Amino acid sequence: MKFYQALSLLPFVAALPNPGVPLGDVTFEGPDPTKVQIKGISYGGTGCPQGTMGYQISQDRTTVTLIFDSYIASIGPNIVVTEQRKNCQLNVDITYPGGFQYSVLSADYRGYASLQKGVSGTLKSTYYFSGESTQTSTTYDFKGPVAGDYLKHDEADSTSVIWSPCGAEGMLNINSQVRLSSTNATATGLLTTDSTDLKFTQVVYVQWQKCTKK
Repeated sequence: MKFYQALSLLPFVAALPNPGVPLGDVTFEGPDPTKVQIKGISYGGTGCPQGTMGYQISQDRTTVTLIFDSYIASIGPNIVVTEQRKNCQLNVDITYPGGFQYSVLSADYRGYASLQKGVSGTLKSTYYFSGESTQTSTTYDFKGPVAGDYLKHDEADSTSVIWSPCGAEGMLNINSQVRLSSTNATATGLLTTDSTDLKFTQVVYVQWQKCTKK
């Protein structure tokens, strides 16, 4: 079973419906996408133990697909409690042109859920930058009974928009988790495995802005 996550570092024109329109007091402008690169990724957690995750980086170094072998949460009478919650800590080392900064705009979740009545599930990703105390997150909740494929788009917290450092380096940290709970001791549940090709996909969209001179 494999779990896939795709991270896209796109100029804001691909992430926002009206490019060039000021949002509040800020007008968003994107850097040259060929100068946005992913240098490397480190990871660890119960959902991605060492040796269970791989990644593929596109030729233009702007998109990375993360491939997990063990990122599946399950619950039921014969399933140990540690399988009810899985997490993964990702550290994505990104370089980009000086004078720009970026933030996480939204995320898409795609996969398969099979939850009996009484079982609830949550997919959550929290984003923050190294050296920064603030963070933002996206969350998708399930409530059984439910069985089938899903596709969910979630906006990042509008009350906690965080921006990468101005300059050419920005370590993006993604702390993700999948968890299940139940009010029925005999009910079962499975979360994140796709019914057709055994994968779960998360696409993260970002927005860019020019740094403000002080």
